[in-house]
Amino acid sequence: MTGKVSYCAGLAAEDQVAQIYARSGRPIAARRWRGSCGEIDLIARNGAEVIFIEVKKSRTHAQAAARLSQRQIDRIYGAASEFLTGEPLGQATDVRFDVALVDSCGRIELCENVFAA
Repeated sequence: MTGKVSYCAGLAAEDQVAQIYARSGRPIAARRWRGSCGEIDLIARNGAEVIFIEVKKSRTHAQAAARLSQRQIDRIYGAASEFLTGEPLGQATDVRFDVALVDSCGRIELCENVFAA
């Protein structure tokens, strides 16, 4: 049962983060986009810029941040590169990688442009 609860909590966290981006004028283009390299939780647009968003939920923001491994970052890069093949400018598209940290109380900390493309 714990796995299902964690899964549902993760989906709820992603929904909350998506609402923040949408309300700020950065509409969500894709949720849980999957390529052969991995999955990206949310993809938003800010004009011509594409924002790849990883959502991490844990008891605290620090614990959530600690759950982002180099291996996962590499998978996100690979999936993002795959996604960009469908964009008009391809790999030359302006991109940003954000991480949204969600704690057990539902507080959200948005960390913009956390790792360079």
